[in-house]
Amino acid sequence: MTQAPSLSGARMLLKRLRNVMARGGAAQLRLDQTVKLIAAEMVAEVCSIYLLRAGEVLELFATEGLKKEAVHKTRLRVGEGLVGDIASHARPLALADAQHHPQFAYRPETGEEIFQSLMGVPILRAGRVIGVLVIQNRTRRQYSEEEIETLETVAMVLAELAAGGELVSQEELRPGDGIALLPLRLDGVTFCPGLAKGVAVLHQATLQLQQLVAEDPEREAERLTGALEELHSSIDQLLDAGDLGQGEHFEVLETYRLFAQDQGWRSRMLEAVQSGLTAEAAVQKVQNDTRARMRDVTDPYLRERLSDLDDLANRLLRHLLGADAPGARRLPEEAIVVARSMGPAELLDYDRTRLKGLVLEEGSQNAHVAIVARALDIPVIGRCADLMQKVGEGDPLVIDGDNEQLFIRPADDILQTFAESMRQRVMKRAAFAALRDLPAVTLDGVKVDLNINAGLLMDVPQIAATGAAGIGLYRTEIPFMISHEYPEVARQTEIYRKVLDGAGDRPVVFRTLDIGSDKVLPYWNRAPEENPAMGWRAIRIALDRPAMLRQQLRAMLNAADGRRLQVMFPMVTEIAEFDSCRRLLEREVARRKAAGLALPEPLLLGAMVEVPALLWQLPELVARVDFLSVGSNDLQQFLFAADRDNPAAAGRYDTLAPAMLRALAEVARVANAAGKPVGLCGEMAGDPIAAMALLCLGYRALSMSPPRVLPMRAAIRNLNFGRLMAYWQAVRHLDGATLRGALLDYALDHNVPL
Repeated sequence: MTQAPSLSGARMLLKRLRNVMARGGAAQLRLDQTVKLIAAEMVAEVCSIYLLRAGEVLELFATEGLKKEAVHKTRLRVGEGLVGDIASHARPLALADAQHHPQFAYRPETGEEIFQSLMGVPILRAGRVIGVLVIQNRTRRQYSEEEIETLETVAMVLAELAAGGELVSQEELRPGDGIALLPLRLDGVTFCPGLAKGVAVLHQATLQLQQLVAEDPEREAERLTGALEELHSSIDQLLDAGDLGQGEHFEVLETYRLFAQDQGWRSRMLEAVQSGLTAEAAVQKVQNDTRARMRDVTDPYLRERLSDLDDLANRLLRHLLGADAPGARRLPEEAIVVARSMGPAELLDYDRTRLKGLVLEEGSQNAHVAIVARALDIPVIGRCADLMQKVGEGDPLVIDGDNEQLFIRPADDILQTFAESMRQRVMKRAAFAALRDLPAVTLDGVKVDLNINAGLLMDVPQIAATGAAGIGLYRTEIPFMISHEYPEVARQTEIYRKVLDGAGDRPVVFRTLDIGSDKVLPYWNRAPEENPAMGWRAIRIALDRPAMLRQQLRAMLNAADGRRLQVMFPMVTEIAEFDSCRRLLEREVARRKAAGLALPEPLLLGAMVEVPALLWQLPELVARVDFLSVGSNDLQQFLFAADRDNPAAAGRYDTLAPAMLRALAEVARVANAAGKPVGLCGEMAGDPIAAMALLCLGYRALSMSPPRVLPMRAAIRNLNFGRLMAYWQAVRHLDGATLRGALLDYALDHNVPL
């Protein structure tokens, strides 16, 4: 019976491995010696190393136990066979009966048919798979967790040899279009709009480790503890500098500080040190393990936390190695930072007077770094596939945040277009700014309330900056999502009071928590759902957790303290749900009245129309509400059964399709007939073409992202509503998938700015 290496045995294996690495000589020779050593120490008949080559192919580079002639001949695609499966999922695999596994791929040239059991782990570097390390046994062997952990540690040491460029050239793994000095365009997602031109500054956070195996584990534990203390101190200094002011971006950095103090993270690193690694290697191992385990996670909040952890790990490594931060180097006059991902504090390391833009291979619009970037007012594009393989240090770049594109080494015609776009942008901004204090009224006197959507305290000043009528949608869930723990009533009260104070005499509509779907609270464990967008979310959670909703309503009443308060419930599907929410609010109002505290004046209650089922309950609903607001994004996806986060379905149906327009028309008709205000918030509201249709349908309040308010004001002030309505009556029954083309023609013919 085989025996797993003990802790001391694992340390001995690492020391022997270090000796092999230190001998020098050809990398292939050291690799051959390494597989012999691992096979002997792990009590395995076979040890093999596969390395990733161009074209997503894993090539057998060294083996002890398989036929030698298979080396450099046996190849597996990523995802093919057990080795390919380990690489594609970046996770270990341990099987007592490997040959009967459905993923097993037989290669006759290796002679592996006599081996029953298999254990393999990915060889990771900078969070990416660069190979696979495998051991095999003739008998059916149950590999232990300790053995898997030992092999993962060995794989991390091997990663430095494999990534050195002597075995597989770094250039081989770069796509062809990224090597050539030709112009290249990458599509992405805009996290912060705008235009920028500059040269690429690669955010190379990965540090080279010189020593991986510890001589004295206790000494390494002390070094790690000391570096953690230095890390905490440096983050404190960053937050205490105070040059960013207050706001939700400051809360993001506070959350980041709490994350740095996470005891689980510290414990995992100390355990790695006790296994025989240096402090630096322990930090990198935990970082690699975490990235591997979360490689397939799509939840935006969890991906964001992974970026924070990468940021912290790299900062900790710099403290251990005495290295400067990437942002400490002198930047060119116009710098665009390029990174796979980035934490919020890393962005602040860069000279803000020279930083013109940021491009990320990963990320999300609610990522902490995106929130801080918006505070700095720099354009950001994320989710650019293979970005780090296609951009070189010093490459000229152009960010077109308005069209979600990045141009690498742009040709002269692109640069000329950029210069003209910048000129037009400056002129438009000046023209829009001149309209800021003018009412949003058509040429023939139809008034439209233009409101902003908000979710962060830093958004509130945009009311004054854009001349908005107020906040038509305050997303209360965003502070919950970026908090380290569930906010107590006092904390919620503070946030809502600051929002109301900042808005002054302009109205604010607070939407109660719309969590669930893609909006996950990090401190709330919940079971995964097959279809979360239509699952347990928003008002459904609130009614199943009434104490949570009551606390939020209590905080809103506290914050209003006698002032105007508008509360809106999301995802209402049945009238009974709205009634239940209203009863909870009435209980909180009664509680406050009994305490002799001031009640809101007025207190207005509304519902979001975003579930199609409400379209057949509108008369009953308008009899109960003080106002309605259509959530066009969700209404569209539910109406067309098209997931708005699925690229294959999201753009398939237009908001100006007949079905959507008829649904919107019915909501406006019923609300207006009952004398109840009705507005719309969502992407439609900020689209001048769609807004023309909404005006004709009877909507007079639109809520949009702050950058869209001034352009929308310009469009409305150039419209003659009477003429538009006459045109609408003529075209609204046209056959076709959408009326967008007809409305676009009208806008162009009548000089409506788009």
